Amino acid sequence: MTPEAFEAIVEEALAELPPELGTHMDNVVIVVEDEPAAEDGHVLGIYCGIDLTRRDSSYVFQMPDQIVIFQGPIERLCGDDEDAIADEVYVTVLHEIAHHFGISDDRLHELGWD
Repeated sequence: MTPEAFEAIVEEALAELPPELGTHMDNVVIVVEDEPAAEDGHVLGIYCGIDLTRRDSSYVFQMPDQIVIFQGPIERLCGDDEDAIADEVYVTVLHEIAHHFGISDDRLHELGWD
């Protein structure tokens, strides 16, 4: 899949999110990269930043947090099935947005999001 086609799938996933979710997000960008860094292991996405629950009055003039969605690992997981890729991108985007809101991997696991 071309990078442009994958980015379009990420954009579609974002468009499908409940609007009220987006209104509560703050100072975060979503980007697509091909592969995670070696130290990040075999992840599909990653949240880098200070989640909303840890921000206080000293959180000013900060660079945006990043949610990174990794094309390579998602394609290897889903193969050539574009519907499976779209589903996995949606789940991965939601998972990383949850981290932006301060929800840990352990809590996501408790909620059945793994």
